[in-house]
Amino acid sequence: MRTTRLAPSPTGALHLGNVRTFLVNWTMARQNGWRIVLRIDDLDGPRVKEGADRGAIEDLAWLGLDWDEGPVYQLADISAYRDAINNLQERNLLYACTCTRKDIVAAQSAPHDNEHELRYPGTCRPKDWPDNCSKTIANKTRPAALRVIVPDEPLTFDDQFCGAQSIHVQAQVGDFVVATKKAMAAYQLAVVVDDARQGITEVIRGDDLLRSTGRQLLLYQLLKLTPLPRYWHLPLVIGPDGRRLAKRHGDTRVGFYRDQGINPQRIIGLMACYCGLTQQPTPMDTAEFRAGLNLKNLPKQPVTFTPQDHAWLLQQK
Repeated sequence: MRTTRLAPSPTGALHLGNVRTFLVNWTMARQNGWRIVLRIDDLDGPRVKEGADRGAIEDLAWLGLDWDEGPVYQLADISAYRDAINNLQERNLLYACTCTRKDIVAAQSAPHDNEHELRYPGTCRPKDWPDNCSKTIANKTRPAALRVIVPDEPLTFDDQFCGAQSIHVQAQVGDFVVATKKAMAAYQLAVVVDDARQGITEVIRGDDLLRSTGRQLLLYQLLKLTPLPRYWHLPLVIGPDGRRLAKRHGDTRVGFYRDQGINPQRIIGLMACYCGLTQQPTPMDTAEFRAGLNLKNLPKQPVTFTPQDHAWLLQQK
């Protein structure tokens, strides 16, 4: 059975940008008869905020979204991550890396187009890899991350919204981390293992994660996991400054509008406008949104949340 997932991270509250993606994801599932898994991506321990998981679940339910399984928490069973890491290690596909971010910044040979994802230059990669990769792990004398050997070739796939894609993972980020220095699975590995073990066949998310898809598909191949998902990467909701919606644009949390006594139909109505269902925001419920959504009408460019939109949401007060 076709299956998708809603996977909020409890590192912060759900905001309007999250809502648009989750709403489209939920609607496509209900239009097409897909099963929905609610997964709480809570592996990022230091950034997880107490109560954020409950807040996200309550916000989704308040908006009228439902699911068929879950909530499933990543930390409830980490054995599958360990199995995946052991699998890669036994095949000499991982090596230990003690580099700090400062080391990686200092090693950059040219300005990088993404300050959050610097390319790893291969400082710790064994010169005679793959033969001695496992030895670097067995012989480490201080905490080390584990990086996967990434081939020097592009990976291609068809994105259901963005079209044909070619991602050269080695050129973009190099050998990437699959286990942290605290011996915890890194995001790229965890999401692949979770999607595979939960039978996820459809992944709908923001296009800020399009670059990550190359890494995730590579891990699918290396781990020989199935089913291989189909991906839809949707344009983000941004602020008037052209940057991804965040705290710098004011309080856009779903919880803020709930606390103001705003009806959820107003938020759904604004999202409907953002998704091409209407020309102007008009209150509507999830049933109306579900009946009207057609991805062919979804804007191909980011959508801007404006002060006028914020004022419209608050008009109900």
